[in-house]
This record gives sequence, structure tokens and C-alpha cells, in this order.
Amino acid sequence: MEKGEGSKDSDEAQNTTLLELTVPPELTQEEHEELKRLVSEFHTYKLGPGQCSSLLAQRIDAPVQTVWSVVRRFDKPQTYKHFIKSCTVKEDFTMTVGCTREVNVISGLPAETSTERLDLLDDDRRVTGFSITGGEHRLRNYRSVITVHGFERDGKIWTVVLESYIVDVPDGNTEDDTRLFADTVVKLNLQKLASVTEGIARDGHTDD
Repeated sequence: MEKGEGSKDSDEAQNTTLLELTVPPELTQEEHEELKRLVSEFHTYKLGPGQCSSLLAQRIDAPVQTVWSVVRRFDKPQTYKHFIKSCTVKEDFTMTVGCTREVNVISGLPAETSTERLDLLDDDRRVTGFSITGGEHRLRNYRSVITVHGFERDGKIWTVVLESYIVDVPDGNTEDDTRLFADTVVKLNLQKLASVTEGIARDGHTDD
């Protein structure tokens, strides 16, 4: 599966991200080897001029079903995402590809609102993705994919969540500045996801 604007034929190979070749520090080499094919399938982008991308990972001590039950809720990103004050959806909302949500961001960030579209939702493979289509913020043409992967070794069960994105580099900013900002937000969200779902697994209930 390819995501993003294609490059010209002569530059295509050069501008395709090779995120599967980079081991996120949160992963063991064994986990990376097992997930490399899925990274190539779901977390590969065609970078256009003035764009950057990144791949982040989070290990969670909770069953994969528990983690996925939270990640898949496009209508409730505030369950685990920092900096979201509120999220509203249409009265006749149905969680299918193409549906949208309106997000209000807490004060203190270079953003106020964000209109977001659900691009991908696959419950069988535990893959979801969204894009930002409007609002007042600095993340132009932002698109993200999250995949959730269960592991079991020697009687121990855990989950690895991978989240990647592609985004425009704003005028006046460097690629490194943009990636640092986006990475920080994603990392904080993934850390909260771990805290929330590990709590659910421990306490044995959700809000649903």
C-alpha cells in the first residue's frame, strides 16, 4: 500500500521513505525483524518537496485487543491523546472510512482546531489512519497511520504500537524542527496510550 503523492519516476526510489530500515529505539531487534514487512506495507510514504516523515514505536504491557479497542475509536481521540480539549462528530456519525471529527486543541500550542478524516480502519489487521484536512494549526497535509501488533513469548503477552506520519515543513521551519515537534506530540500520545491501556488491562474494564 502506498500513501502520499508520488514522485517523478527518476526520483521515486530516492524519495520513498525507508522507515523499515531504521530500528526505533523502543523496539528490540527481534521485534523490528518481525514487524519490518508490516512497516514496509503500511508505514512507507512518497516524500514530496518540503515534506518529512517519521516512525515511532511504543511497547505496552497489555493484550493487543485492549490496545486496539482504544486506538480504533476515531471519535474518542482524547482518551489517549494529549492536548485535545474536546472532539465532536456529527449526530449521525458512523465510524467508517471518510467520516470526520472536529478537534479543539488546548491553549499553549501553535494550534486551535483541527478537522480530521478517517482514511483507514481495518479491524482484522488492526490498522487505522487519518489525515488533517482543515483547521487552525501548523501541521499542513499531515497524514498518519497506526498499526497495533500483539506479541507472546515465554508466557508473556505484550503489544507494540507503531505510528508513522508525513507532513509538510512549514515556511520558516527546518525539517528537523518540524519532525521534532511532531515526534514529541506522537511520543506523548503513545506514552499516554500505554498508561491508559495498561490500566484497563489491570482493572479489567473500559468506559465503553
